[in-house]
Amino acid sequence: MKIWDDAESARVFANFRQYLTGWDEGQPHEREVDYFRSGLGTPQFNGVVRVRSLSTIEQAVATARAHLAGVPWWWWVGPDSPEGTPTALEQSGAAELTVVPVMVRPLDRVTQPSDAPTDLRIEEVRDLDRLTELVRTYSTSMGIPSKLEADMVRIESKRQDNADIVRLAAVLDGRVVGTTVVITAQEVAGIFLVHVAEAHRRRGIGGALTAAALQVGRERGMRLAALVASPAGEPLYRRFGFTTVSEYRIFTVPA
Repeated sequence: MKIWDDAESARVFANFRQYLTGWDEGQPHEREVDYFRSGLGTPQFNGVVRVRSLSTIEQAVATARAHLAGVPWWWWVGPDSPEGTPTALEQSGAAELTVVPVMVRPLDRVTQPSDAPTDLRIEEVRDLDRLTELVRTYSTSMGIPSKLEADMVRIESKRQDNADIVRLAAVLDGRVVGTTVVITAQEVAGIFLVHVAEAHRRRGIGGALTAAALQVGRERGMRLAALVASPAGEPLYRRFGFTTVSEYRIFTVPA
């Protein structure tokens, strides 16, 4: 499914690839398959984001298995992979884990939420202490073990594309209670890691974070905002004018 046209689709998924491969502690790997390895023991931050050609799918699967051995990982299949990739992966032993919607909206306007707590502040994360709080908040929300926190902070702080990234913290009573990360590249504001601490949900904090992320995109001159939505987040994003235009199919591949 196209995102309006092929050029915009290409920009959106290039933005997503940049964000995901930025978790690799080395350089992004661009051979027959684009993969990234953070080394973290959680599949969100290790995986494959694109295979270049189905003619090399068997070699691509073998490459991914070899380089991602020892860590949990996912294979993300979007429209930037050749048509037929899901079938080829299944024939190689992969199993589909889930399908997640890709949503976009133009950045010609920003809708401001009205229901956030009046004393809530949305702050850009600029120092290591706040980054640690940010990581702790979103990793707890994601169910990621706390023992990975230090390594996640280290990788976040050393990303080679940090000039393209704005990290936002929702702060209430001096504590980080919500997070999002915006990567501005390819004329797209890619919005990731929108999380609110469990005790503070359903108070408008997710909306405040989304509005702030859209404003970052506008200020940096991006044309589109794009995100991968969870079932819980999709209704919120629709209220902000996001439309589902494509999807990622996520696969697991046995060792």
